[in-house]
Parts: sequence; structure tokens; C-alpha cells
Amino acid sequence: NVSLKMKEDVETDKAFGWVLEIRYAYAVASALHGVHHSLQKDFMIQPPWDAKSDNTFIIHYTYGCDYSLKGELTYGKIGEWRFDKRSYLRSPPPRNLSLPPPGVPESVATLVKMVNEATANIVGWDDEI
Repeated sequence: NVSLKMKEDVETDKAFGWVLEIRYAYAVASALHGVHHSLQKDFMIQPPWDAKSDNTFIIHYTYGCDYSLKGELTYGKIGEWRFDKRSYLRSPPPRNLSLPPPGVPESVATLVKMVNEATANIVGWDDEI
């Protein structure tokens, strides 16, 4: 309901944009209802910008990870090696994605390994819908 009220308000909707429903409505609703949170340093990382995944709880894969085969970030340009969730808008990622080339941050390799682990263990992953 908080999200809907915020969305109906033209100024609020303009200020928050598309993240209104996902992020900010939860934060506002929590504050309105006295929900308290414990903050955890380094709780979440965002590859490719955060290089290490040590002692983190969540990998948030917002950004595309584009690299040359030499392991150089090619942000803003599709790389020779790529992992970007936007590549899978019409179908889920296949099993056994290729791992990034040497020199790519550990967090990116960990993200791809975790996707590979998940898809390997989901029964029927390759079934057509």
C-alpha cells in the first residue's frame, strides 16, 4: 500500500522512478511501522565494481560484466567475455557458463560459479517452457 500511495503521487513517483516499488517503498514502510534493521558492513557487493566477495552475504548482479580476454574491464562496451543478466531477457542463462578470463576480479568469477552451481542443481532447468 505504501508503494501504491507513493506511485500515485506525481512528485514522489518522479523522484523515485522505477526503484520505487523494489527498494524505497520497503524502506519507507519499514520506517513507518517501526521496523529496525541491523546494519552489516560489506553485506552486499556489486561486481564488477566490488572485486572481492570475502565475508559478504549477497552478490547483487546489477551491472554487466564485460572484459577483454586479457581480463581488462570494457565497461560500456560489450566485451570478448561477458556476463550480463540483460543477455537473458528472453530465456534463462544456459548451464555451464564460461568462467571469466584470468585477471577478472574474484567477485565476478564467484558470481558466475554460483549461477553455474544453481543451474546445475535445478531439476528441469533446460526444459522448454
